[in-house]
Amino acid sequence: MYRQKVAIIGSGWGGLTCAYILQRNGFDVTIYEQGTQFGGCLQCFSRRGAKFETGMHFIGSAAPGQTIDRMMHYLQLSDDVQLSSLDPNGYDTVCLAGDSFKFPVGQEAFIEQMAQHFPAEKDSLARYCKLIHGISSASTLHSLASDTRDEAIDAEYQTRSMDSVLDELFHDYTLKNVLAANLPLYSAERGKTPFAHHAFIRDFYNQSAYRIVGGSDAIAKSLVKTVTSIGGTLLTGNKVTEIACNSARATGLVTEDGQFHDADIVISTIHPARTLELLVGTNLIRPAFRKRINAMSQTAAVFAVYLKFKEGTLPYMNTNYYGYAQNTPWGCEHYTEQEWPKGFLYMHTCHQDKAEWAKSGVILSYMNFADTARWQGTRPNKRGEDYEIFKQSHAEKLLAEVEKHFPGLASAIECYYTSTPLTYFDYTGTEGGSMYGVQKDITLGAAGRVPYRTKIPNLLLAGQNVNSHGMLGVLVGTMVTCSALVPAEEIYKQIQQANGNR
Repeated sequence: MYRQKVAIIGSGWGGLTCAYILQRNGFDVTIYEQGTQFGGCLQCFSRRGAKFETGMHFIGSAAPGQTIDRMMHYLQLSDDVQLSSLDPNGYDTVCLAGDSFKFPVGQEAFIEQMAQHFPAEKDSLARYCKLIHGISSASTLHSLASDTRDEAIDAEYQTRSMDSVLDELFHDYTLKNVLAANLPLYSAERGKTPFAHHAFIRDFYNQSAYRIVGGSDAIAKSLVKTVTSIGGTLLTGNKVTEIACNSARATGLVTEDGQFHDADIVISTIHPARTLELLVGTNLIRPAFRKRINAMSQTAAVFAVYLKFKEGTLPYMNTNYYGYAQNTPWGCEHYTEQEWPKGFLYMHTCHQDKAEWAKSGVILSYMNFADTARWQGTRPNKRGEDYEIFKQSHAEKLLAEVEKHFPGLASAIECYYTSTPLTYFDYTGTEGGSMYGVQKDITLGAAGRVPYRTKIPNLLLAGQNVNSHGMLGVLVGTMVTCSALVPAEEIYKQIQQANGNR
């Protein structure tokens, strides 16, 4: 019996989850990865015995019975991936102009803790949490049932900006800024980011928050093993240079070595701008669509400092720390050279559950791609002395800012490494080195969204740009894309069956 061939471009979370669902449902799947290892932003790297994560630093909704926990069982990740709970009394810590606030797990705890700082807003906090729950529950993935969806509430808050809804709910200026302070997780911008986007992420982590023991590459390694075991093929070092098409449809892929690989269906999980670059010599994609995709705004890019700590010197920090010099988290992507950095996110890597001492960590701060554009086209590790000086000077500025919040941190650092928006562009192909791809922008309406279907009937898109980024956002995109090939009811039935005895 002939099985349709599916060629997937990219082996990140989106590519691997699409491969698993389709392979187990009767398709013959091959993943083409241009790099030397699988995983996309699930990848980790090691230096001098320390391990560092590149993208997925922590996850939410993974306590027993919650959405990600159930999806991990369905994807057969549970036996291979160990999770370590972040502090349930403060999985996130926010510091605005010297004042600190902690975000506990659970709606009631969140309301009570925030109300200690803002007693006059307690009723508004309850309304906020009720709204967050209502928006999140409108997602079919939230309930893991294909027919559960409140389209009205979803549509309303997809078109209302995050800041406008916060202004409507609350009077206290500081509280509104505290609630927005984790915006680096989704690169929110005032007047653009839909409140629904904020709601999904707030609900995701408020249910539960975890780090992945040993690094997020455990997820990629597990999925590679499982997809291979059920007959899928995964290829590294296979850079796709063209999506070949005839007059009606895609016929397969051409890789850098000149080989043609036929396919009945092609799924691209890379940035849509990179996908369009692979569609050469075809009239199936209209110029207007190419222009729209290429004109889309991108989320902010980032500068990262990866820290290796001296052994046994720095206690493990079981919270994610957002530090801002000013009293607002908004606008940190707009800065002068003298103002940078306006804010940062500081986290430790979890090398073992209930760790006593930290081995490594990362500091992230917004950086515009334009700051590194003069080195575009150079190769990693061969960009020249001026680039190294640029990285060192910015690392020292960022470390000095973090030291204000954590006195003595510098003395615990054995060594550090850096990456810039240009690093991210070279390794992930995302436009402008953006952290999360295409920016969610309510001012653009439908023109601001990337469809999972294209005018080429057998070319589909998946990954963070189709729905949203992160573990949950990309999974939603995976489910939507795979539902074009496998009935959604069947996928949800399989999820329920995988969790039937739990």
